[in-house]
Amino acid sequence: MPSEKVKSLNLEINWCKGCGICVAFCPKNVLDLENGKIVIKNLDSCIKCGLCELRCPDYAIWLGGE
Repeated sequence: MPSEKVKSLNLEINWCKGCGICVAFCPKNVLDLENGKIVIKNLDSCIKCGLCELRCPDYAIWLGGE
């Protein structure tokens, strides 16, 4: 049986310009802005839908990893 890869939520805050698009599109309110940068406020609620990654114009957030 092949092992299932687990996605993780990753941020590159140096690329974030603080537009808030990812915050607005997150269906579970996982993300927030602090001091003009993206932060994860509730990782346990993340369903790894990828809407944040899809909408980020600066590629500052993505799903990946093992």
